[in-house]
Amino acid sequence: MSTRSIARCGVCIALLAVSAWVTVPLGPVPFTLQTLVLALIPQVMGPRDAFFTVAVYLLLGAAGVPVFSGFQGGLGVILGPTGGYLLGFAAGMPVAGAIMRVGALPRRARGALAGVALLAVSYVLGTLQLMNVYALDAPAALAVAVVPFVVPDMVKVVASVSVAERICRALGTAARR
Repeated sequence: MSTRSIARCGVCIALLAVSAWVTVPLGPVPFTLQTLVLALIPQVMGPRDAFFTVAVYLLLGAAGVPVFSGFQGGLGVILGPTGGYLLGFAAGMPVAGAIMRVGALPRRARGALAGVALLAVSYVLGTLQLMNVYALDAPAALAVAVVPFVVPDMVKVVASVSVAERICRALGTAARR
């Protein structure tokens, strides 16, 4: 990794933490600005760096650094009701990165599709873990942990496309992977 890549990863880890701290509690899964940053990452970084960024963020949180929503950290968060969503961020990042590599689509479309795919993976893994931790059936878990977030998350994905364009323009072609 180059020094520039390491610096970008560090900045994105910090953005993930700060965006997770902007929290509105909505039942077992809080509303945060984190999905905006998550949708932004594969648009401004290559797939490897994007995955590395999220993996380090999760490792920091698992180690107890309070980088998760509500200034939480620790393995208990990863194993708790919202941990599947966090793990879904890492699992969805390679999918989003692959979509960003599809040159046949316009950049804005790739950014939007990458964000939607990332969220879909996170929703699936998060819902499965929430069902397991709280012994919920799928409709109940979806009602409390996915349905209220779909529209706000789509707004954040759309916003990430505009923000990514500005970041890529500011950083030059190095960010346009």
